[in-house]
Amino acid sequence: DDEEEEEEDPDLAKIKKVQSFFRGWLCRRRWKQIVDNYIKSPHAESMRKRNCLVFRMVEAEEEYVEQLETLISCFLRPFKMAASSKSPPCSHEDINSIFLNSETVLFLHQIFLKGLTARMDSWPTLVLGTSLGDLFDMLLPMLSIYQEYVRNHHYSLQVLTECKQNAQFAGLLSRLEKKPACKGRSLEIFLTYPMHQIPRYIITLHELLAHTPPDHVEKNSLEHARVQLEDLSRQMHDEVSETENIRKNLAIERMIVEGCDILLDVNQVFVRQGTLI
Repeated sequence: DDEEEEEEDPDLAKIKKVQSFFRGWLCRRRWKQIVDNYIKSPHAESMRKRNCLVFRMVEAEEEYVEQLETLISCFLRPFKMAASSKSPPCSHEDINSIFLNSETVLFLHQIFLKGLTARMDSWPTLVLGTSLGDLFDMLLPMLSIYQEYVRNHHYSLQVLTECKQNAQFAGLLSRLEKKPACKGRSLEIFLTYPMHQIPRYIITLHELLAHTPPDHVEKNSLEHARVQLEDLSRQMHDEVSETENIRKNLAIERMIVEGCDILLDVNQVFVRQGTLI
């Protein structure tokens, strides 16, 4: 009798096998429905858009670093060498005025890009201390170098314009701008790229936050970065306006034969330029 109990009824075994198959099928079907429902959900669509924004941000940063590398290798270094030659087309002071701290800006963004690509290796998994928000927190204290660059930008273009009056300088610049890496772009264009970077970060953060759920682990850190960058952008805009005002007043003062002490007062505001009737 014991042996008969151990030997399972073949029909019962078939029934159990069919039941197991249907349980598995129902389970897979239910899981597929759950996945399909999530894929079509607003949350999933928001995450897809968020991922696209992050990948676009990495691509934009790679392009920006490439632009800075071209500025340094195709223009700054050749001009530095030329300034040290026996018959220099410009002085080292001119070169420092035109390019200022562009090498430091490049170094900063090489570090930032390295951090971005490292985070992409594990994306979208987030590990403590390796989120985008943490990366921006690291970047923010170093962005003061942009204040120097932005403050100097108009003067940089002014010095460049004056240097181009020298035929030797203009000839060298023309040859440098024809390098394949420049892709037909002028030195002025490369000098202007850093001016757009902070506003570009602000736009990217606005878009990221729009597709970041309120309870997301990065929400607060990204919001903090956005606020800090917007404050910095406003501050730089005010400083540029103030610096431009002083330079315009000084330019007018130099045009007056006997000078004009009133225009040397930093509180004097340049209103407009036009013909005196």
